[in-house]
Amino acid sequence: MAPLADLYQVSMAYGHWRAGRQRAPAAAELFFRRPPFRGSFALGAGLAEGLRGLRAFRFSAADVAYLRSVLPSTIDDAFFDYLATLDASEVTVTAIPEGSVVFARVPFLQVKGPLLVVQLLETTLLCLINYASLVATNAARFRLLAGPDMKLIEMGLRRAQGPDGALSASKYSYIGGFDCTSNILAGKLYGIPVRGTIAHSFIMSFRCLEEVQPRGLQGLPGAFSRLDIPILAPEQRGFIPWSISVASSGSAPAAPRSPDVGPQGWSSSAGGVSPERGRGAEFPPLLLPPLWDQPRTQGNSRCQHWVMAKSLPTRSPKSSTGRRRQNAQLWGGFRVFCLFSADFHQLPPQRGHRFPSLLPQLVEVNGSPCLKLTEDEEKMTIPGMKAIYRLYDAAGHPFMDLMALEEEPSPSAGQELGIRVLGRLEETTKVIPTTVESLHRTYFRDGQVCEPLPSLPEVRTHAQVSLNLLSPAHRRLHEPQPYPVAVTERLHQLFLELRQGS
Repeated sequence: MAPLADLYQVSMAYGHWRAGRQRAPAAAELFFRRPPFRGSFALGAGLAEGLRGLRAFRFSAADVAYLRSVLPSTIDDAFFDYLATLDASEVTVTAIPEGSVVFARVPFLQVKGPLLVVQLLETTLLCLINYASLVATNAARFRLLAGPDMKLIEMGLRRAQGPDGALSASKYSYIGGFDCTSNILAGKLYGIPVRGTIAHSFIMSFRCLEEVQPRGLQGLPGAFSRLDIPILAPEQRGFIPWSISVASSGSAPAAPRSPDVGPQGWSSSAGGVSPERGRGAEFPPLLLPPLWDQPRTQGNSRCQHWVMAKSLPTRSPKSSTGRRRQNAQLWGGFRVFCLFSADFHQLPPQRGHRFPSLLPQLVEVNGSPCLKLTEDEEKMTIPGMKAIYRLYDAAGHPFMDLMALEEEPSPSAGQELGIRVLGRLEETTKVIPTTVESLHRTYFRDGQVCEPLPSLPEVRTHAQVSLNLLSPAHRRLHEPQPYPVAVTERLHQLFLELRQGS
């Protein structure tokens, strides 16, 4: 696992080794500078994988031989011998439990250990945790929009960043709130329920209705017995939403066959739907209207959460026939499978913003706190090893996260606190929390995972509980209220001293 790093980290490690600083005690942390996807929160994920990576951290003889071949010949041979002795036995990791809501500037994970090892671990941990957290966060946003009853299926395997990216997307979208995946291997490895749909190639393989046998749609036990969709579909065209275009005749033949090839809980494809353009094509006019009056049916549509947000809230009254006449029927008329891609290239651009991701920062070396100085206050780091607390109001909602120096006494519920809110550091704010929760737990020490790790379903459940605790103002996805993060007076004073002393 140690070679899962950037080459420049080995170059920096050599610099530390040459200077005799390789064993200097150091501390670093991973955090979001701003919440991803223009929201107010992120969902922390990938911790279990990160801990497994720590346990496997070492350079094999083959790894060292490879580094010898790519690094300059002037590097001291003794450095390579030193690399061969490295492991994570002196590393300690504290973190917020996986699946928890995390906020900007608050460390999701803190690493303590020898300086050279701490810096070598930087890319490894980012690789294992960053993508996982982004996928889980994106999936959580879908779940918040869809509500608790709508079924969501992840189908990003074809578009993923290779097989590892596909498996990660399936796993972490499940943590974020998706119900199932089309990825068979992910289902086998992780126990995620698997579901499927059909591709356009299946539809195109039928040239006429005469090739379709049988022509009817067989219902599940307790649902309708059988429907002859080719007969029903033309009768229903008058109820098609104006924004959905008429299906091409080439899509018609496959419609009655598609549900018969899927597993129980089939998902019929709305393959031509393009919510981004505000209209649909091909399949929905043929298949959806006849099923609007049938129980236990499911449809699907590929979308992203900002598109879904435009459709879900707009519910028009039912027509005299009891059928909805607007595009939201795709979401509101029955239980919907929403297809979720494992990649991020479709996310709306954030003008002037880099893509949101976890950032690593060194916060302490040799017992002395470190501070990154910049003219942009948002990019300044918070120095020193910290304890992290979540403050709750009387309604049970978290209203603020508080960072304190590790040696400070813990805040108490019901007692007034004088704190400094990031972004308003010039003034002291008084708060009285009803409940105080210490967020960080020690997960790794002496080369071993020292805290029982929850199962995937347990992490998924914890994620939904964590999301549900948020107040509506912080949970909403469109223009959410910024979640305040604060520091204690002592930590603020340390920040000022380091900034002024520099």
